[in-house]
This record gives sequence, C-alpha cells and structure tokens, in this order.
Amino acid sequence: MAVDYKRQIGFGGQVLIEPKPQEPTKHQYDSDAAATLNFLRQYDLLDDFKLNIEANHATLAGHSFEHELAVASAAGKLGSVDANRGDLLLGWDTDQFPTDLYSTTMAMLVILNQNGLGTGGLNFDAKVRRSSTDPTDLFYAHIGGMDAFARGLLIAQRIIDDKVLSSFIAERYSSFQSEIGARIMAGTAGLADVEQWILTQPQPVLQSGRQEMLENIINAYIQ
Repeated sequence: MAVDYKRQIGFGGQVLIEPKPQEPTKHQYDSDAAATLNFLRQYDLLDDFKLNIEANHATLAGHSFEHELAVASAAGKLGSVDANRGDLLLGWDTDQFPTDLYSTTMAMLVILNQNGLGTGGLNFDAKVRRSSTDPTDLFYAHIGGMDAFARGLLIAQRIIDDKVLSSFIAERYSSFQSEIGARIMAGTAGLADVEQWILTQPQPVLQSGRQEMLENIINAYIQ
C-alpha cells in the first residue's frame, strides 16, 4: 500500500523498511536484514525498498551492527542507518547514543565501500540515559555520537586507502581468479566438475585467516 500510494502521489524519494527482531512481539517476520530482504523478495517489493539498519536491532537479533550493514549492502539495499547502540547485557531496545569507535569504524567501512548512503543518512534514533536529567546532556550525547561516527569515518577511509584489509582478502581468495576457482565464480563449474578437479590435486595447503593479526591492525588504526 505504501508503494502504491508513493506512485499515486508521484513521490520520488526512497522508501525504507527497518528490520526489527522484537517490538511489539517476540517473533517478527522482519527479524533481521536477511529475513527482511527475503520478505521483500517474496512479495515482489525488492526493487521498491531499501533497508534502514538500526544498531540496537542488530544486537537484539543476535548479530553485530556491521553484520547487518554488510548483509544489506551486499544485496545493494543499504539505504539508511539508525545510529545508536544497545546494552549487550539487556534484552530490550535501549537506544543509547553511539560511542564505540570499533563499531563505528566497522560501520563506516561498509558504508564507504558502497560509496555512501545515497539519499539516506545517519539518524540518531537515540536518547540519553534516565539519570541524565539536564538539557546539557543532550548536547554531550549528540556531540559524542557525531564524533564517534566522524572518527570512524576517518579511520575507515585510512584503512581503505592503505588497502590493509582489501589486499589481504584479495590474496586469501586469489585462487578464485583462475582455473577451477574462476569457473566456479563464473557459474560454469558444478559439484561434479569440482569433484573431478579435486581427484587430480595434491593435498591442499592450509592458509591461515590471520584473524588476530587483522584485529590488531584495526586496533592500531583506531588508536
């Protein structure tokens, strides 16, 4: 109905839908980005909507903020962001202002790698804590949230410019650029082809994912 009305009035803006794992019920059809994308696909609405990803909803769905952003972005459907955070020890939507530089850096990596949010943006769907009783606290909260994402943006851009993650990923998955790997990616090789190829190959050599090293690299950029 929203899409029909949009067309009826000639509205040219982007329509957004927000994954929400709870509220008002415990089990929601739009529980996370993947479920929401499938809902849109099921009802032929995928071309009409993009996703608005909220950090706290990602937490309540059992995911990280950057995971939900990455899922939406990989589908070409990341349209906007509710910039907040949740309390990992609580099972409800606390909508706290964002202060975690690691989280904002990872978020901005996703956003920058898809060249921004288009007509969307970073929306502070957040509120101060119950004990923050002065109007001044709103200024501290907004300034802190904006600074956290601004610093995350600058850090993420440096990580992208230096290619410290992208070069490692390209090297780790370089086998998909030639021979059987390239055929798999092109869709010209199936499981039978892979089986025949494996039978002619020596024992594979393990290649470390170097997770701890990559985490250290990110921490070094944040510092």
